[in-house]
Amino acid sequence: MSALQTLESGLAQLESIGRRRFLTLPQGHDFASNDYLGLAGSTRLRTAVTDAIGRGVPVGSGGSRLLRGHGEEHQRLEEEAARFFGAEAALFIGSGYGANALIFATLPQRGDLVVYDALIHASAHEGMRLGRAATAAFAHNDVDAAADAIVQWRRGGATGTPWLAVESLYSMDGDQPPLADFAALADREDAMLLIDEAHATGVYGQDGRGLAAELDGRPNVVVLRTCGKALGCEGALILAPQIVREFIINRGRGFIFSTAPSPLIAAVVRDALRSLIEEPERRERLRMLVESAGCELRRLGLPVSGSSIQPIVIGDDRRTMAIATALQRAGFDVRGVRPPTVPTGTSRLRLSVTLNVDEAALAALAAALAKLL
Repeated sequence: MSALQTLESGLAQLESIGRRRFLTLPQGHDFASNDYLGLAGSTRLRTAVTDAIGRGVPVGSGGSRLLRGHGEEHQRLEEEAARFFGAEAALFIGSGYGANALIFATLPQRGDLVVYDALIHASAHEGMRLGRAATAAFAHNDVDAAADAIVQWRRGGATGTPWLAVESLYSMDGDQPPLADFAALADREDAMLLIDEAHATGVYGQDGRGLAAELDGRPNVVVLRTCGKALGCEGALILAPQIVREFIINRGRGFIFSTAPSPLIAAVVRDALRSLIEEPERRERLRMLVESAGCELRRLGLPVSGSSIQPIVIGDDRRTMAIATALQRAGFDVRGVRPPTVPTGTSRLRLSVTLNVDEAALAALAAALAKLL
């Protein structure tokens, strides 16, 4: 069998179990994106782009950050982001996936242990696969289970550092962990706490600083904040102690050997951060829409997450995708999510509430769901 035949066979197998994926263009009401604050297509960010071009900011960086790719816009963004989030230092990376993989592949060392939530993002798993440290999963949001994993590891004679990894808002369930309890565990066990704030940045906390805002600046905390969701841009910011930033610059292969992110995008991210302070009405409007979505779903007898991310668990892969397709044909861009993105048997519709919809669209979606479910 040739290489292409092998690939074709793999796709056929996915097709047979209802898990083959296809790219589809956006259409209908936006219930699929992570553009929570409606910034991605906003006049504000379009103006930020034209202003940056007007003052000569280049589109491309021309090289890695350690060569000639490090530009003034990167430096300004990192300085402003560190001040905004209250961290000692910031590092701008080209994508959230790349930044998370970089953290896990670079920071935990041989002899350390990464203790991670069982539902943590695929990018963290990729970083752990590339890394040197041992790993151990704990039950979702279970602080005691995380503590037990560290205790068992140390009973085996380990003397390294535990790295405790969680998300502040889980992308497929829309729920939050007890961050304060995990921070206390990290303090007790002399551990480093890694927090993925991808879906909370811009939406929660004072001025949109996120659910982990009170933990920023601690010497044992590293926070990832992506720029491609509520901030409406792309890339990610690692907020951490200065020594962590310097170590990634010197040892992080994903940083050293990657072309630097676009200086133009760095300039726009700076404006997106300023918008969080200058336009608080976006967060308030989103809060109202999330409440409206919750009311509509409760009327259907469905559980409510209370966040912008609302999963409707169907279970069966094919039925999930059939319902998603029917909703799309009815004018609602709702996507189905199947394993391995979510655990087997929990295929779901992932409803995302953003400022790109209104109460009328929410009510219409609920009516369509009532017929299909």
